[in-house]
Amino acid sequence: MSTYILALDQGTTSSRAALVDKQGRIRHMVQHEITQYYPEPGWVEHDPMEIIHSLNQAIQDCLEQASIEPKQIAAIGITNQRETTILWDTHTGQPIGRAIVWQSRQSQPICTALKDAGHEPFFRERTGLLLDPYFSGTKVRYLLDQHSSIRERASHGDILFGTVDSWIIWHLTNRKKHVTDHSNASRTLMYNIHTQDWDDELLRLLDIPASMLPKL
Repeated sequence: MSTYILALDQGTTSSRAALVDKQGRIRHMVQHEITQYYPEPGWVEHDPMEIIHSLNQAIQDCLEQASIEPKQIAAIGITNQRETTILWDTHTGQPIGRAIVWQSRQSQPICTALKDAGHEPFFRERTGLLLDPYFSGTKVRYLLDQHSSIRERASHGDILFGTVDSWIIWHLTNRKKHVTDHSNASRTLMYNIHTQDWDDELLRLLDIPASMLPKL
């Protein structure tokens, strides 16, 4: 029986699933678009549940159309929109509001305040990144500030943060694995590129509980 790699590409405008054979050839691919929300100028958001539903549908359609059984999948690879930020309730699985997409600018005031306080050189030294709304850290701070009481819940591990890869893996593992990899973590403003771990001082400046972060 032939086996395949299932490649999942969750991008800014669509979710795709592709079957790749042992020779590296794409056997079949399915793509489903996702909705873009623009609540204010410069703001871009997604529905986290639509992300999962569209990806699940792409997987199902891909396997069915190619007449492939799930047991023929040897491994799954994920590529994702990097800095898009999702918070969710670990007990119910429900997202805390919409995902803030990588190019969204609603955390600009947070970046400006951190720059005005003189923190940008420290962030740049630890993360290799500029203080910019593009990256996930200030998006997490923004979401925590917008929803009352969740920062305390997050400190107890009841609210989780993830970029899209973490959100997908959490669902694919039946809510058992809250993880990310170093390449995604390095785009968050919370990851120390020298120690290759989450950085407590950066988290303190962002006022983000460490307990809500995925494991590396």
